[in-house]
Amino acid sequence: MNSSRLGVASRAALSEGGDLARALPAFAPRPAQQDLSAAIADAFETRGVLLAEAGTGTGKTFAYLVPAILSGLKTIISTGTRALQDQLYHRDLPRVRDALGKGMKTALLKGRANYLCHYRLQQAKGEGRFPSREHAAQFQRIVAWAGRTRMGDLAEMDGIAEDSPLWPMVTSTAENCLGSECPFFSECFVVQARQRAQAADIVVVNHHLLLADLALKQEGFGEILPGAQAFVVDEAHQLPDLAAQFFGESISARPLVELARDAVSECKTSPGALAVVQEPARALEHAVRGLRAAMDDLPVRATRLRAAELPAAEEALLALEQALADLHAALLPVRESAPGLDSCTARAKEFELRLRRWRELAPRTDEETDPFAGDFADFDAVPALASGALDEARDGRAATSVVAPVPVGAGPGQIAGGEDENNAQADSDADSVRWYELTAKGFRLTRTPLDVAGPLARHRVQSQAAWVFTSATLAVGGRFEHFAIKLGLSAARTPTLLAPSPFDWPQQALCYLPRDLPDPMARNYTEAVVAAIRPVLEASNGRAFVLFASHRALREVAELLRGGPWPLFVQGEAPRGVLLERFRESGNGVLLGAASFREGVDVAGDALSVVVIDKLPFGAPDDPVFEARLDAVRRRGGNPFRDEQLPQAVIALKQGAGRLIRSESDRGVLVLCDPRILGRSYGRLFLDSLPPLPRTRRVEDVGAFFAQVPPSLESGA
Repeated sequence: MNSSRLGVASRAALSEGGDLARALPAFAPRPAQQDLSAAIADAFETRGVLLAEAGTGTGKTFAYLVPAILSGLKTIISTGTRALQDQLYHRDLPRVRDALGKGMKTALLKGRANYLCHYRLQQAKGEGRFPSREHAAQFQRIVAWAGRTRMGDLAEMDGIAEDSPLWPMVTSTAENCLGSECPFFSECFVVQARQRAQAADIVVVNHHLLLADLALKQEGFGEILPGAQAFVVDEAHQLPDLAAQFFGESISARPLVELARDAVSECKTSPGALAVVQEPARALEHAVRGLRAAMDDLPVRATRLRAAELPAAEEALLALEQALADLHAALLPVRESAPGLDSCTARAKEFELRLRRWRELAPRTDEETDPFAGDFADFDAVPALASGALDEARDGRAATSVVAPVPVGAGPGQIAGGEDENNAQADSDADSVRWYELTAKGFRLTRTPLDVAGPLARHRVQSQAAWVFTSATLAVGGRFEHFAIKLGLSAARTPTLLAPSPFDWPQQALCYLPRDLPDPMARNYTEAVVAAIRPVLEASNGRAFVLFASHRALREVAELLRGGPWPLFVQGEAPRGVLLERFRESGNGVLLGAASFREGVDVAGDALSVVVIDKLPFGAPDDPVFEARLDAVRRRGGNPFRDEQLPQAVIALKQGAGRLIRSESDRGVLVLCDPRILGRSYGRLFLDSLPPLPRTRRVEDVGAFFAQVPPSLESGA
């Protein structure tokens, strides 16, 4: 294949004797990395699109950094999480830039909730309300840090939990930011970060910020991201689901409580306002608590119509809407006395309208009141999503749903959803579904579009830029149609590349498929899984991830394995980062996790030598958004199982399996417990999508593998 001039230069830089090999002692040339880099360079040169799956160990970060730096194009690189963003900007980008000898400006840009807000900090100083003495002491640490920080990036602060109630007190959101009316506008860390991004050649963001920019184009200060000639979307498999959040609309408990408290706090600068505002603000907080209490008898997650079946919830929703209207009415006469009160007035009205749109049992079709009736690019209600998705954006995480297996009998074209399936179908508009989710103390009411291909395609075309989408898990059975369709791309006309992993899979890994397991829906399935994996854990001396399709199975196995010979680490019993650190330090631990441990977890070396998958990770039948998507596929004449459930499950399995081998020296066993992988025709697609691991059904071969004796494998299992 003939490469462009940039492709030739990129390949040379990554080759033996090239710039990176000379500058970085640990660098090892990899043909797959060179092919990937050349393909990315060609997309840059032609302002084209590329879909590229890069197997674990390919070195895709260097593969896209080299052409981005050599091209001289203004490039935005988007990663999946804040941690990856920091790693890319602080470690990988400087190393490659220095190796290539290119002087260029780079910038790290995060969502506004990652930066200290001077105004909110001053407001918090005057309030003095803290949940505990420990929080009061931590607040003083933040105050001291605020006096010396140059960037205002919260990542500079150690020792304060990511979910600390202090962070919302000292950061702004799209709703409560005062913009140019803020008395600290000239010192604003968000403004300064965006100015640095405007002047930079390469800007590193995360998907939440990229999507917020596409959805909003205006979030307080105008365009979030500078115009770019090239975009690289790493961990691109996350993009469609995240886009559904950002092109949707949400209202949740915390921003409502913050509104009530901000309204009272802002009255300090306006004599007489407190007497008018305090009671409606208190009533709003009471209404928020009342709605959460009224929803206690509902499922944790379901559709709008399911909520309508509970009269108490309907009354509480109406009371909340009235409380917002009352606060708005109280703020109107005093709104001009302070910029903060003006902001609170606008927030109260926006929340009231958003709640009314969600609450309506007969959705409106008028374009002025229905944000989904017009072009998503002009959807001016999207700032509201900060109450949902942007709450998660500070650490680059989005809320994920519990994953459960497809019930027995749910074959092609079927899914056992029961009553919720009917609700999803009845409650779905042609393009969206309204649903709610409850947390321990809060709630989120959301309207989610079912198809984001249109708005993503429009923004991509309007940008007139190169777009590279890359991940270790994009293809299903070596094909990209599923992902291309979700992005609004033509699968036939879009260039694609499969860059294989450089690892020696026959020597480094083994796939064990236990015999005689019952059907996954059998009552004794969990006990059978534990019996099947005990000999594996004994052979490996622990050192295992056991990944579950449901939290119920996770809890059951935790009870069955407690008191065993291996340290046990269970998701939910400590923060994810703490669990991983303890697991690494233990040396022989067994970690039990669900969906969130399938990706973004990197444990290289001997600490992790076994990954167990209990069931094929089909989407949850009780997820209202997933159900509505399946119904939309049916309405279009497609096959929900073949077109949506199966490819999503394949990608999820690939993510889990990808935890096993992280370096050229790793060795490990992948255990796939679900008998459907061999007993159903679709099981072949799962196996064909995995790396070329040798397979066995004999547990003796697992013991031989860990004894470093070449196993005698059954051909083809």
